[in-house]
Amino acid sequence: MKIEQDRYWPTGLPRTLAMPQTSLYYNLEVAATRYPDKPAVVFYDSQLSYARLHREVLALAAYLQHQCGVKSGDRVVLYSQNSPQFIIAYYAISRAQAVVVPVNPMNLADELAYCVSNSGARTVLLGQELYENAAPLLASGDVDRLLVHAYSEYIETPTDLRLPEAVQAPLRELSGPGVTLWRDALRSGAEPAEFTGKGEDLAVIGYTSGTTGHPKGCVHTHNSVLAAVASAAVWRGGTPAHVSLAIAPLFHFLGMQGGMNGPVFNGATMVLMQRWDRDVALQLIERYKVSQWSAPPSMIVDFFSNPDLDNHDISALSKLMGGGAAMPEAISRKLDEQFNIVFNEGYGLTETAAFILGNPIERGKRQCLGMATFGVDARVIDPSDLSELADGETGEIVLYGAQVMREYWNDPQATANSFIEIDGRRFLRTGDLGFRDAEGYFFMVDRLKRMINASGFKVWPAEVESIMYGHPAIHEACVIAVPDAKRGETAKALVVLKPDAPADLTEDDILAWCKAHMAAYKVPTSVSVLDELPKSGTGKIMWRKLQDDARKQGLHCA
Repeated sequence: MKIEQDRYWPTGLPRTLAMPQTSLYYNLEVAATRYPDKPAVVFYDSQLSYARLHREVLALAAYLQHQCGVKSGDRVVLYSQNSPQFIIAYYAISRAQAVVVPVNPMNLADELAYCVSNSGARTVLLGQELYENAAPLLASGDVDRLLVHAYSEYIETPTDLRLPEAVQAPLRELSGPGVTLWRDALRSGAEPAEFTGKGEDLAVIGYTSGTTGHPKGCVHTHNSVLAAVASAAVWRGGTPAHVSLAIAPLFHFLGMQGGMNGPVFNGATMVLMQRWDRDVALQLIERYKVSQWSAPPSMIVDFFSNPDLDNHDISALSKLMGGGAAMPEAISRKLDEQFNIVFNEGYGLTETAAFILGNPIERGKRQCLGMATFGVDARVIDPSDLSELADGETGEIVLYGAQVMREYWNDPQATANSFIEIDGRRFLRTGDLGFRDAEGYFFMVDRLKRMINASGFKVWPAEVESIMYGHPAIHEACVIAVPDAKRGETAKALVVLKPDAPADLTEDDILAWCKAHMAAYKVPTSVSVLDELPKSGTGKIMWRKLQDDARKQGLHCA
């Protein structure tokens, strides 16, 4: 069987790879030394060279150390939409030998507060439109410092591109104890302390929505993050000549690795967008000869549905990378036959710093997770008795590799539940059900855990339910997945109200409450009020029955 699977391993590539043993910051230092005048970031026609990017990283790192008291191993929250400031802050935190805690900018005040409290961060770097969510943490003493930036600060060149509202917004002159504006932090004039960071130091704690109501922090070292970066670069042929479109959110490992860390590792150029706009993406790809792009399939489908596509030259675009959801067969065929573009599907998790399984560039299979990449051991086990299954049999996919996280932050029980030892190796249990074919390719079949994949965003019903129980009128809540024409699937909430709930409370009222208390992608698309929810003999809500019944009835969202 191994001989059969070896036939499809990428030609000329080794089975194992010598992984970098340095820090993420070192990659930027090398790129800035090699290519000082090369554009590192293009932000709506405004450009930052690698030399300038490096200078501003050093200036901000010095401010974090000398003015904010950030020490080696401290956690620092980065709460921002895609922007040059996100990239500068990320690498400045690394240069300060601290740990980046990227928080989804769609998260509201309570969700931010949980990540701050759980991580122990005392400093938050944030976009100014998010200030009202963070200010209460300063007032309560939960954080010591807010460093606030405006995306418009880096729009330095006139542009004919349509700018997002948040990028157009002028700088707000925020002030007060503990509040520092980005421009002032960069002007401090200090030098950062000597850099002594190592590959095994903690680098990133990425929060993934929780199965039990609270997000969990996936703890990554520089080594594990760079193992995924280096593997993807070699597997997909990354070079300094590439120009990458960076539009997937940088707080998420797909965007963080494919849109930022990968290009810096390669010394490539990032064409950065703050938010998705298919017309602007088309202009940027043509204008800057973008050659590769990592994005969720839903974004790629939208882009190639643009009726103006034929009026633009996108011939430089040769590689599209993605995962998180299956690419529709018709779009994959269109990319190949009409545009001669390779869509390279891969598979990864926040727990694996993204890339861990991948399709070979020259022989990818559609709607396939790919095969185990350099030094990765991927297997399929029976989730009930943990025995290993043969090729073709469906079970839980488990993973061993250098990019697998160390642990869940401050959650030893979740860590213990998520790992299993096989043949002396520590495997991550993914919770994804799939099988491996005779050629070594893995395919997803279903999910072992309750997870809803809405346009590539993972929504955990237990987390949404936990928030909904904060509504004063809700007695019980159950969130299920229903099909959605645009998002693939979405959340629907079934609730039972308390006896003293207001008689005029409507389902729309509950939805409005949800929008005010959770990130937009988590908000259920619809709510139904029921007299009761079915329960098992042990009193547990039978969510799977409710979900199956809804699908049999054809419930969906257009």
